[in-house]
Amino acid sequence: MLATPTKFASIQIAFRLSAALWLGLSTRASAEEPAPADLMHLLSEAGLHDVRDERWNAYGQLTYISVFKLPWKAPYSNVNGSPNSFSTGYERSFTETASLFFGVKLWSGGELYAEPDLIGERALSDLHGLGSVTENFELQKTGGEAPNVYRARLFGRQTIGLGGEDIAVPSSILQLGTTVKSRRLVVTLGNVSVIDIFTRNNVTGDPRHTFFNEAFMTDSAFDFAADARGYTFGAAAELYWDAWVLRFGRFAPPKAPNQQTLDLRLWTRYDDTLEVEHDHSIAGHPGAVRLLVYRNQVFSGRFDDAIRAYEQDPSKSAANCPADTLSYGSTNASAPDFCWVRKVNIKRGIGLNLDQYVSEQVGLFLRTMINDGASEVDAYDSAEFDLSAGGTVKGGLWSRPDDLFGAGFQLGMISDIHARYLELGGIDAFIGDGQLHTAPEMLIDIFYSLKVFRNVLVAADYQLLFNPGYNADRSGPIHMPGFKIHAEF
Repeated sequence: MLATPTKFASIQIAFRLSAALWLGLSTRASAEEPAPADLMHLLSEAGLHDVRDERWNAYGQLTYISVFKLPWKAPYSNVNGSPNSFSTGYERSFTETASLFFGVKLWSGGELYAEPDLIGERALSDLHGLGSVTENFELQKTGGEAPNVYRARLFGRQTIGLGGEDIAVPSSILQLGTTVKSRRLVVTLGNVSVIDIFTRNNVTGDPRHTFFNEAFMTDSAFDFAADARGYTFGAAAELYWDAWVLRFGRFAPPKAPNQQTLDLRLWTRYDDTLEVEHDHSIAGHPGAVRLLVYRNQVFSGRFDDAIRAYEQDPSKSAANCPADTLSYGSTNASAPDFCWVRKVNIKRGIGLNLDQYVSEQVGLFLRTMINDGASEVDAYDSAEFDLSAGGTVKGGLWSRPDDLFGAGFQLGMISDIHARYLELGGIDAFIGDGQLHTAPEMLIDIFYSLKVFRNVLVAADYQLLFNPGYNADRSGPIHMPGFKIHAEF
């Protein structure tokens, strides 16, 4: 049984913690390699917590992001009742999020993590009109301007050592500070995001610290399993063998495309994902190569089936969808629609993900993925091919070691049959102007992140967009400046 601290001991604890907090937020702010000033490390400095071998930890974050779309011109929008065009008027989108992250050690190698989130949001054009890019990575398909709380993550993780060298894992969000083996098996089970485990990139990193646009968070053509908030239920196993990692996971898709309720029948509806990673060093600078393949077996509609159904019977149009089917709201009586043809379909994709630091300050990245392009988006973006590339530069080059500058380019494309479906006036969850002259959707995203305290940053961002919804008729360009305030504790 723990002894109750005396009044004098309590005063000592409070003084030590206050001193550590003051040091963390003041004198260390100017150090070249300052230690983190979050609660766990401040408790550690006060002698109240061991960040190297944690039995528990707790973190939090607050983020506000706002993006402004300036007016632009297009020859047409929303032809024949198709509701998905990107608006040509001035708009402002925003997200305000708050998260708490808890971790606890259950037994040797066994850990449990939980994350409640709060979000309020407003998207540009009600999240319509963009296929492979979204202006703010925090936006979700559900929610509103009034903030609401929900459970984001709740999962267990078991690490089994298989030999090799000891590796220190630092305390951080959803990670207990500990020591693991370079050869190990890690099993994760529960409520997670697929991209917590797959398609990670060391240069783009945590998007709350880097690019604003969703295109740089993962591949646009990666239609990974997720509910309308971006989370799923499933399991993954990761085998680490020195410089190699092999990952496999099976996750639950939504019951219907882009909806909140998950289909937990993992033996008949699922997303299987396999990734191989090799970590390396070039001239002493770290890098990684990752190859990913995925196979979804989900309830969705194929483009060719929808077109064929309408051609054979014009009454099976977007305007006449039965009341008991999922419809995206088109009133176009001369267009095909998925509502008539959804069934269990398979979607496959393959992607390459590279990151490489060329100096201590400069990192480069490249991602590309292609999927089979036969069926509608089930859970992520309306894209069949994507290519993103760019880099980040740390502010040590100009005596601001905690600042970060980044620039990235994204190109997204759709399949020929997807283009044909849109040309005929069809829509999906996000895009469809009523007609189409196909062109790649392209984006440039540039940001500068300024560290104002050890745990607070502000960032400015500029996005330049061409051909929203893959439509050359509505080419733009579209200018979207934005800013971000982010704090961690």
